[in-house]
Amino acid sequence: MIHTIFGSKILRLAAAAPLAALSLLLLTAFPANAMKIQKVTSKKGIEAWLVEDHSRPILSMQFAFTGGATQDPDGKPGVAHFVSGMLDEGSGDLDSEAFQKRLEDLAAKFNVNASHDHMTVTFQTLTENRAESIKLLQMAIASPHFGPADVERIREQIVANLRQEEKDPNKAASNEWFKVAFGPHAYGRPVNGTLASIAAVTPADLHDYVEKNFARDNLKVAVVGDIDAAQLGETLDFVFGGLPEKAVLTPVREVAWEKASKQRVLQMPNPQSVVHFGFEGLKRADPDFIPAYILNYVVGGGGFSSKLMQEVREKRGLAYSVYTYLFPLDHAGIFMGGVATENKSVGKSMELIRTELERVADEGLSEKELRTAKDYLIGSFALRFDTSAKIAQQLLAIQLDDLGMDYIDRRNGEIEAITVDDIKRVAKRLMGPKNLIVTVAGAPEGIQDAGL
Repeated sequence: MIHTIFGSKILRLAAAAPLAALSLLLLTAFPANAMKIQKVTSKKGIEAWLVEDHSRPILSMQFAFTGGATQDPDGKPGVAHFVSGMLDEGSGDLDSEAFQKRLEDLAAKFNVNASHDHMTVTFQTLTENRAESIKLLQMAIASPHFGPADVERIREQIVANLRQEEKDPNKAASNEWFKVAFGPHAYGRPVNGTLASIAAVTPADLHDYVEKNFARDNLKVAVVGDIDAAQLGETLDFVFGGLPEKAVLTPVREVAWEKASKQRVLQMPNPQSVVHFGFEGLKRADPDFIPAYILNYVVGGGGFSSKLMQEVREKRGLAYSVYTYLFPLDHAGIFMGGVATENKSVGKSMELIRTELERVADEGLSEKELRTAKDYLIGSFALRFDTSAKIAQQLLAIQLDDLGMDYIDRRNGEIEAITVDDIKRVAKRLMGPKNLIVTVAGAPEGIQDAGL
């Protein structure tokens, strides 16, 4: 079955009705200021954050094991990604087809994603089917089959996806950026693996990854919905209680950024080019992260209202899109951006981007720009909590970032407290593009390899 390696499952028509009912129940939730977050600790010491909501018969759970793709074996990038595609391919007395048929009959949703630092699982079920659905979840986490035939089938799907990525300039530019920026560091390896590395993955590699990485001490859990603390405690012990107490993780070193600009061009026969650019940013725990977050919104994170969009697209029509975002990882902070444009406009677009970054580094933001950004970022925060699934996602992210249970109450106040002086100081610290790393996929004009 095609599943999380392509971002979603293909669902059988027989499951459409119960799954549609589940989806409708997910559409509404209560506002953030009405939430009561409880810390639940099971008898075996497993912790979770819980928001009870008994107004709808549904349970949303998200949990993550820290480690992610950084724990791929040397020479085999993509193992974590491979595992994420295999966890619902059979367990216990259920083969792949029977396991997924049972999930669908129960209208349960189960998706897994491997990122640089985490393996994240999203799980949803109706209250009436909770007990049976939880059994499937426990089986998938504690004893996945990784049968040889299923491994080969998923391998073929991953390989097909990688071959598509080779033709995708956006993915090519992204992979190359991480390779140029991080070199031999774990972040320099492609999360999805390579054709050669995926071909070399064995069922033993998958079992070894799960045995070392799925443990209780590197687990964070968030739950929202129709369950109380006592029931959740029992559920936690049932699903996770049999896992090892401690994960066996390979240490990942902090990134030491090179103070040099680099530029790499991947020649691809396309009428337009895709550019990824970035430099050292801030980790989430950095005291300057909130002003940097506001700054990024104004510079390139605010869609059509952002400075870069106005300068590059609206005023000059040079690009189809241009954007920036903060990308805080566990062992590095990144300020990232991208632009897509015709080959003839690549050089000019990057010149404008560099100029605008330099201007912001020197000048910061005006009071009006800061006020507009605050109003949007504060006003839109509630949209992150308009479904139970989104609430669970936010609670998990707050745990992974170690922001504290009161972060939801503090967050808007922290944004409101930022001044133009704070922004100017952080802009000078963060935004100077002198160490800009640029990767381009296409046939660009006015730009070439440099600093490699």
